[in-house]
Amino acid sequence: MTGALDGLVIADFGRVLAGPYATMLLADLGAEVIKIERPGTGDDTRQWGPPFTDEGESTYFLSVNRNKTSRTLDLRSAEGRSAATELIAAADVVVENFLPGAMDRLGLGYDDARALRDDVIYCSITGFGGESTLPGYDLLIQAMSGLMSVTGPSPEQPTKVGVALIDVITGLHAAVGILAALRYRAETGEGQRVEVSLLGCALSALSNQTSAHLLAGVTPRATGNDHPSISPYGVYATADRPLVLAVGNDRQFASLATVLGDEAMAADDRYATNAARVAHAEQLRGRLEAHLSRASAQEWAQRLAEVGVPAGPVNTVPEAFALAEQVGIDAVADVEGTSLVANPIRLSATPATYRTRPPRLVP
Repeated sequence: MTGALDGLVIADFGRVLAGPYATMLLADLGAEVIKIERPGTGDDTRQWGPPFTDEGESTYFLSVNRNKTSRTLDLRSAEGRSAATELIAAADVVVENFLPGAMDRLGLGYDDARALRDDVIYCSITGFGGESTLPGYDLLIQAMSGLMSVTGPSPEQPTKVGVALIDVITGLHAAVGILAALRYRAETGEGQRVEVSLLGCALSALSNQTSAHLLAGVTPRATGNDHPSISPYGVYATADRPLVLAVGNDRQFASLATVLGDEAMAADDRYATNAARVAHAEQLRGRLEAHLSRASAQEWAQRLAEVGVPAGPVNTVPEAFALAEQVGIDAVADVEGTSLVANPIRLSATPATYRTRPPRLVP
């Protein structure tokens, strides 16, 4: 056994990002994933670009489809549905993210799959759960979940996150649900249905913001790069580029004051505790940036790291990869000549493997 999920077969009817991300994680851990695509066009993300590689492949599609084989099936035809039924009958896990009820109408729903194999694990990913037929695109969920209302420079400028974050978070929840169902099946021999929705996962991922509403009646609002409950915890100007300070306790703040040469700041009643710093955040910002303007962001980051204060420059993506290499994280996997982001899960006995590049579309 070389992978934790060796021998597991997944029939993957997922499209775009949430489903494919979940199945790629499981494929990295050894599962055999058979990706079902529409004839002619395949997964929508095959056309999403630029950017495209020199061979004309969408980098978006390549990001979430390694370690899979692809099979084109027209699910609108009797022949295609028959072939899909055979795949489901042989699969341990089925993953789909069609609109609610679509797979049932095709004769490929959970009850149909369970009739073929009573221990099947059937994962359905939807946008809004229940019977909603509203398509679950990430931007729409970011807006309707409240995420955009707490992101951006002000409440008047709601802003999306710079990546399809809710799709990724939903894919992670789907993978966890599948693994939990596999554990249960190993103990009992029983399969089950796993259901996750983008909206539900978004509300869960809003964590402290949703709990502020539920437990304290707060309606969270956008605060830019500042934190509503911690200070200094944001982006600050230096002599050359922005610097992030993530000061989580009074000890770190005292160390920050010492490095800046302003020990009196930590003893000032306005800044002595986190609650006081939050109440006087704008005054504190002015005082901090007056000191930070004397040196570069990188210099401050190095000096603060030496005393255990979390700080760092706002990196570009290339700079982030350089940082990963510097700190010893193998963040890039070469898969048959294609450079992809490595699976971040490290297992000592059954590590992730990169067996095949993302599949080309089969005619």
